[in-house]
Amino acid sequence: MKKIFIIKAGSTFPETVAKHGDFEEMTKRGLDSKDAEVLTIDACKGEELPAPEKCLGVVITGAHCMVTDNLPWSMAIEAWIPALVRAQIPLLGICYGHQLLGRAMGGQVDFHPHGREVGTVEIRKTAASRVDPLFKELPERFQAHATHAQSVLAVPSESIILAENDYEAHHAFRIGHCAWGVQFHPEYNSHVMHDYLLKQEKLLTEAGQDVAALSQEICETPAANALLARFASLATKGTC
Repeated sequence: MKKIFIIKAGSTFPETVAKHGDFEEMTKRGLDSKDAEVLTIDACKGEELPAPEKCLGVVITGAHCMVTDNLPWSMAIEAWIPALVRAQIPLLGICYGHQLLGRAMGGQVDFHPHGREVGTVEIRKTAASRVDPLFKELPERFQAHATHAQSVLAVPSESIILAENDYEAHHAFRIGHCAWGVQFHPEYNSHVMHDYLLKQEKLLTEAGQDVAALSQEICETPAANALLARFASLATKGTC
């Protein structure tokens, strides 16, 4: 039987894991799939990636490393992605996974010229998102949690941009019928976002960011969080 696979591309902070679970656990809770088994593949440990024909859907998690580190296990995921896209397997790349999808399909990933985007940020939908299976039910503007230093600076030529803000021109895009990348974190809640600000406080302060102000702006992000369950529904029902 086909399954939804979570491809674990990294781990969050140990303290966050203890309180909220790791990336794959947060993602699985968000998927809330009652119609399909959800399995995790730990790509960082070299676990074998599933053949496309075994996948009902795939989610690639975030990570604390950089795509441009070109780590062997990361390059293996990147090389695997085009086969999923060609087979029209529903795919959702989150943050690091979003960047891997972008580069795997011909885009450019590197450090954002304006530094890190961290905190609860407002994101705007594009006109194209209004007919997108995953994004069409979201409000025109919604809050989402973000923490990243690298971005998809140039999206693949066939991409459809679905969401943006003043900092990040490519907060979400789709390639083909059902391969999505989101730079933000739909699996995070406000407590996880506070953890990230706390852990990066020194780094952010040195970069001139007002951590206290960022902390005050953190809130829950129900619209962004809903994307995971909607993705699971699209994958299990074959309605992409």
